[in-house]
Amino acid sequence: MRQTDRIEKCLGVPAMTDKGVSEYLAEGKSVRFQPRGFSMYPLIISGRDEVIVEPASFSDVKKGDVVVYRRTPENGGILVIHRIVKKTDEGMYLSGDNQTEVEGPLMPSQLLGKMTYYIRKGKMHSVDEFSYRAISGLWRVLRPVRRPIQKAGGKILRALKKEL
Repeated sequence: MRQTDRIEKCLGVPAMTDKGVSEYLAEGKSVRFQPRGFSMYPLIISGRDEVIVEPASFSDVKKGDVVVYRRTPENGGILVIHRIVKKTDEGMYLSGDNQTEVEGPLMPSQLLGKMTYYIRKGKMHSVDEFSYRAISGLWRVLRPVRRPIQKAGGKILRALKKEL
């Protein structure tokens, strides 16, 4: 039995696509899916990682949590998974790990759930693990300078590849 099959059997969390995610969360059920896009790179990689999201309310989430929310109809009404960078009485301000712009305030009613686990290479990890909290915290603090860091890293990798 594959690790992801064991996870599904153990947690009772079915793998799914975007269709059904909001419905399951609204019913109080956890969901497992593979995020698409690169807004959460490098901590969640499209096509490789899966996430497990549990239903959550505004009072359940805090700065640093990764949440699923629905954009307003004027902004496409799509489901998005991003990290909370600020939380106030008016709402939440969010950004993808691969972005520098902050979106918000989002109303508490837009919040659908909170990521509690991620699955990488068939192994499940809790977002409460020290290594995840340390790396995501560091990445969050570096938000203003992430682009230059990524560009420099890319140049170094390209130079190394040329040498090899």
